Amino acid sequence: MSAPTEALAIALIADADIASVAALWQRCDLTRPWNDPSGDIAFARRGPNSAVLVGRHADAIVATVMVGHDGHRGWFYYLAVDPALQGRGFGRTMTQAAEAWLVGRGIAKAHLRHSPFFHTFVQLLSYRARFHQPVWRLYFPCIFVDIYKGVPQ
Repeated sequence: MSAPTEALAIALIADADIASVAALWQRCDLTRPWNDPSGDIAFARRGPNSAVLVGRHADAIVATVMVGHDGHRGWFYYLAVDPALQGRGFGRTMTQAAEAWLVGRGIAKAHLRHSPFFHTFVQLLSYRARFHQPVWRLYFPCIFVDIYKGVPQ
């Protein structure tokens, strides 16, 4: 269980933030050799359907989430909290910011890539979640979550 959230200032990523965000993702083991973090950030920033949110604490970027949607369902990627600062509620705060970003665009459901960490995190956030087994082997298993109550299945 996370401790009460400390102050975290959330904003859209700026050009000057890219190197710090990529370094955070590397510290959190979220990068892969075949995915250039700077390229992923540039792609997310190209259009109105996605964004990278950064969380600042003590003047440093300590948390991120990439959020977007396809017009029907939203998704979260690169949810990261500096390993030295985990357990302070920053992951919850970033997730809530991503939810607000999606809800502000009329999106009520989201896909989260399944992992043991995400499964536990989804339970901690009290999402109504359903596990989806992928149809094709190329798809990652996903957890579908309803961002706010009263959403039809």
